[in-house]
Amino acid sequence: MSFKDLIDRTKLPQHVAIIMDGNGRWAKEHNKPRVYGHKHGVISVRNIVEGAGEIGLKHLTLYAFSTENWNRPKFEVTALMQLLVNTISKEVDTLHKNGVKLTTIGDLNSLPNNCNKELERATELTKNNTGLNLILALSYSSKWEILKAVKSIAKDAVDNNLNIDEIDEAVFDSYLETKTIPDPELLIRTSGEHRISNFLLWQIAYAEFFFSNKLWPDYRKEDLFEAIVNFQKRERRFGLTSDQLSN
Repeated sequence: MSFKDLIDRTKLPQHVAIIMDGNGRWAKEHNKPRVYGHKHGVISVRNIVEGAGEIGLKHLTLYAFSTENWNRPKFEVTALMQLLVNTISKEVDTLHKNGVKLTTIGDLNSLPNNCNKELERATELTKNNTGLNLILALSYSSKWEILKAVKSIAKDAVDNNLNIDEIDEAVFDSYLETKTIPDPELLIRTSGEHRISNFLLWQIAYAEFFFSNKLWPDYRKEDLFEAIVNFQKRERRFGLTSDQLSN
């Protein structure tokens, strides 16, 4: 029996976030350059997006490129940017046909112009779709996002557009990149690493974590389904006791 058959569609997490890790190690295992792993990682992205749509997931965030990734060798970064352009160009019509809405978070101004143009075209084409909301985190880091929010809040306070006494969690949320998206309920990381890697630190305060030993190019929709089944078996207490929940 597939894990897909075990999923309770009435209790799906609203938002699943994935740290896609292991492309480089996968390439090394196959005696290939790192870019080879990234190219095969795209196949996994396509498969996972398909699986998310099959079960009716509402929001899926993929950590595609962090601000720290800019420090990688120049040839790898250049290849990644070109791969991003080519992938979006090839996949956008299929995404649109399947009702997927493409959203981005991160410092997009730091991306090459051709990347931004493809992203703008794709997000504009799919903006009214009501199926899966596919969120790509590009040139993103949580510390960058939080600092950006703090600066904006400080400026609004100085300009008398915001009363300091009014600042609470909801107000802070409204200054984040994810202000229109519910917080992730499930965070998945592949490749056996147990790190958050500067990803959605504010938003995952109460997320459930699931770590897979599979390298990202080997990750498939059945693995996603397994993580969701595991999530649905957990008791989420949010600071309460089990007795309080049962009552």
